[in-house]
Amino acid sequence: METVQTAFWVVALLVVLALLFDFMNGFHDAANSIATVVSTGVLKPAQAVLFAAFFNFVAIFIFHLSVAATVGKGIVQPGIVDTHVVFGALLGAITWNVITWYYGIPSSSSHALIGGISGAVIAKAGSGALVASGILKTVAFIFVSPLLGFMLGSLMMVAVAWIFRSFRPSRVDKWFRRLQLISAGAYSLGHGGNDAQKTIGIIWMLLLATGYASAEDTSPPSWTIVCCYMAIGLGTMFGGWRIVKTMGQRITKLKPVGGFCAETGGAMTLFLATALGIPVSTTHTITGAIVGVGSTQRASAVRWGVAGGIVWAWILTIPASAFVAGVAYWISLQIF
Repeated sequence: METVQTAFWVVALLVVLALLFDFMNGFHDAANSIATVVSTGVLKPAQAVLFAAFFNFVAIFIFHLSVAATVGKGIVQPGIVDTHVVFGALLGAITWNVITWYYGIPSSSSHALIGGISGAVIAKAGSGALVASGILKTVAFIFVSPLLGFMLGSLMMVAVAWIFRSFRPSRVDKWFRRLQLISAGAYSLGHGGNDAQKTIGIIWMLLLATGYASAEDTSPPSWTIVCCYMAIGLGTMFGGWRIVKTMGQRITKLKPVGGFCAETGGAMTLFLATALGIPVSTTHTITGAIVGVGSTQRASAVRWGVAGGIVWAWILTIPASAFVAGVAYWISLQIF
């Protein structure tokens, strides 16, 4: 009985740690949802975070749990995950998120989590314990999602410029200030739908490993779904203000029409990835879309040095979080 109780409290503490990561994910990635709509002046910061948080949570009613299934069952071989692996994975991801938030770098919480899982698993059982197809699919979308965001954002901008070529700029600006509310809402839906499911997936992984969920279950317990969507919504409400300026103005100057095109292109990419069950980076996606919009004006409209610094953070995310996770795994062996 004592062993079961100890296991229960260890699991409970890890669930809390996972929800903390989810909260930080929303906090860290709030800029992805609100940077364009704040920087174009369509909404004030306080209004924007409430707006984004609402749509983060509403995503619970829209998206199937395909991403959660990929993280929960498609990244690591059965029987490998234990409480030490989950602890290492979460600590690695949280540490990287804190570092990048502090320096205002829009890195990927999603890939920090995947890197954390990979590092902890490799520390325990070697790289052969990872599911190659799940890892490769996720790594591939490090490049695919920003490229798709870039393509869709730039195509949207070109199409809008052609359609409204004979309209007065002031009239176009007025319309797109309203339309940007729709695009920002859609992007926040995609953000909540893809990112909350990653934490659902790791909690599901933990429950499966500790016997609190059955491998025959086709979906995680309902309480995990509700808690994770609430946590990411609350994180978004508090917002990662250090990153808003980078996303909204330092990469390229945006007007409402550009914000609309970037958010719409980003939302389309997230909806597609979530439907396919691929855990992608909302940061990579919106950055690609913003760069795509800026590049349609002229190449010099994009501050390529800033964009290049962001790309380096993307490249370092998985190995850095994996390293921290591996160290945290060994430390956890001494703790519990």
